[in-house]
This record gives sequence, C-alpha cells and structure tokens, in this order.
Amino acid sequence: MARVRSTAAAQARRDTWTWEATMRISDILRVKGDRVVTVSPDADVTELLTVLAEHKIGAAVVSREGGSVEGIVSERDVVRALAARGAAVLTEPVASIATAQVRSVTRTALVEDVERLMTERRFRHVPVIEDGALHGVVSIGDVVKFRIDELEAERSSLAGYITGERT
Repeated sequence: MARVRSTAAAQARRDTWTWEATMRISDILRVKGDRVVTVSPDADVTELLTVLAEHKIGAAVVSREGGSVEGIVSERDVVRALAARGAAVLTEPVASIATAQVRSVTRTALVEDVERLMTERRFRHVPVIEDGALHGVVSIGDVVKFRIDELEAERSSLAGYITGERT
C-alpha cells in the first residue's frame, strides 16, 4: 500500500515538474498585463526619477515613440552614475546612463530560462519583444511572485491529494 502512495506522489511531482517546465512569459504577462513605462532618451535623469517614482517601478524602457527599444535604464544605473559623476548627472540625458545593449525575451520564453538569464546576467528587468514590437517588461519581482503563486497552488493541490479533498 505504501508503495502505491509513493508511486502516486512521485507521479504527482513529475506532473508538477512537467507543468512548471511549460510555464511561459506569456503566463506572467497575462496576470501582470502588458503595460510598459517608457522614457525618451532625451529626457534628463531627473525626469526619469520622477517617472520611476510616479509609477513605483525600478526601470523604464528607453524609447522615442514607445514601440521600440533603444535601451533600458534602472535605479541601479542612476546610482552608479551618481557615484561616478556626481549630482551633475541629474541634468544629463537618460541615454547617457542607459544600457543600450538590451537583452530581451519573447512571450514564448520559458519562465525558467528567464530566471536563469536574470541570475547569470545580474539584471532585474527584461523587455518582452516580438517582431520588433514591445509587448511588456518582466521584472525579477514578477518572476518571484509567479513562482510563489505556483508553489502555493502546488502545496494546495498536494494537500488536497493527501487529505482526499480535490481543489
């Protein structure tokens, strides 16, 4: 009898792993939405800080018209520029501190792969781009929230399985 439970539990874990492995960035965007905050490369850093504070975000996509990506700029970029060049950086254009070589993903990218990319490259925001169009931005916070929700659903499912209650 214990062997049957063990086998069923192992199958449930395999089913969960298979399910997790197919979770895509589109699943995060479906919950989060595809709203993207952009800032012009010509805006000064003080304007950028106002935008970040107003929207309670840690990064903005640098774009002239809002549909393409010319760069990405984060709070971290501002802090580093301030440390290197002082307060004068606040009047410089955003383009002077933004990251121009932007790593992006598509909506079909696996969440696991994006987690790995963020960890290995040490960045917290990734634009979602397909066919040259901007479809969203995923942050490390979005990925962590998604994983927590995923683990909670798994815990609930396993608890229901153990107690015989189906959720």
